[in-house]
Amino acid sequence: MRLHSRHVRHNSLRPASRESRCCFLWSDSAVEELQKQINDIVLELNLLKEQQALQTVCLRGTKVLGGSLSTPLTWEENEQLHNYVRQSIGPEEHIWLGINDMVTDGQWVDQSGSNVHFKNWETEITLQPDGGHTQNCAVLSSTAKGKWFDESCRAEKASVCEFNIV
Repeated sequence: MRLHSRHVRHNSLRPASRESRCCFLWSDSAVEELQKQINDIVLELNLLKEQQALQTVCLRGTKVLGGSLSTPLTWEENEQLHNYVRQSIGPEEHIWLGINDMVTDGQWVDQSGSNVHFKNWETEITLQPDGGHTQNCAVLSSTAKGKWFDESCRAEKASVCEFNIV
């Protein structure tokens, strides 16, 4: 049996001599910008986790059917959901919809990541969606006759799960 030896070269980040040392000076503004970018990434990850938690609640609703947060695909579905919320949850409630723009601001997608074609934003009074990077989740408002608003995903709201029954 023959043993093979390998030559391993260890590279060091230390300079070979004092003359070849180089210093990197970070300006306060560069450090602040880097910290802001890190904070933005952490915030986005937390929002994604919260949205995933809402979806998990619906999926656990029944192991056989699986569910998702309500996502109206038509005006008729939106009206049915609005009526259900008013009668079952309350006339002045907001519920989460399975719609968000967490990945790209202004690009509203459903839980599967597909673009949302039907939209029912409140546009007469507040010109929704108006939250920019801070309001990435959609809610249906029973007080605004089923119109949608964008809100912070951290807000506490009721949710209605939908199930496909074949």
